[in-house]
Amino acid sequence: MPRKVMIMDHPLIAHKLSILRNKNTPSNQFRTLINEISELMIFEATRDLETEEVEVETPCGIAKCRQLAGKKLAFVPILRAGIGMLDGALTLVPAARVGHIGLYRDEKTLEPHEYYCKLPHDIEEREVFVVDPMLATGGSACDAIKLIKQRKPKKISFLCTVAAPSGLERLKEEHPDVDIYCAALDERLNENGYIVPGLGDAGDRIFGTL
Repeated sequence: MPRKVMIMDHPLIAHKLSILRNKNTPSNQFRTLINEISELMIFEATRDLETEEVEVETPCGIAKCRQLAGKKLAFVPILRAGIGMLDGALTLVPAARVGHIGLYRDEKTLEPHEYYCKLPHDIEEREVFVVDPMLATGGSACDAIKLIKQRKPKKISFLCTVAAPSGLERLKEEHPDVDIYCAALDERLNENGYIVPGLGDAGDRIFGTL
């Protein structure tokens, strides 16, 4: 099955993203918006999940319904900013398992370094959604997906709020089998590796550590 790359154009996502980008948006509102955007993105990204038919007894008879087949999903936020997208995802799929991957970026080389990785024990039976608000250089996303692939999950998708063209191209090149969902594709990276126009440092804005 060919890889899917989707830049979402839903009016609600666009509206919430416009407020998210505003430098005057306070941390508490920023956190709420990140989760709301994540929830809308997960709704679209799970459109093709496998289902199975079940019979349900209603007050008036028997209904043939569809339920998710097999094991449910796993969400893996990239620390620390990815935590900001987790509650929105779990609102839609509360039965999902959660893993965490910790990566920090070298300020000189802009390359990621791993410091933590904890994944669900049955991840090989699940579809995994890696979440991180920013896809800048692509280094963190590529390294996180590489770690997850060692555990051979059923499928991996990546969700981000804002992506830079160079980061998106790197992720597509290094992991051509991963579906990618972005709320917005921005212009470029600046000399410090930040997305322009972007929304600033997502982690700092989520946790109020500016």
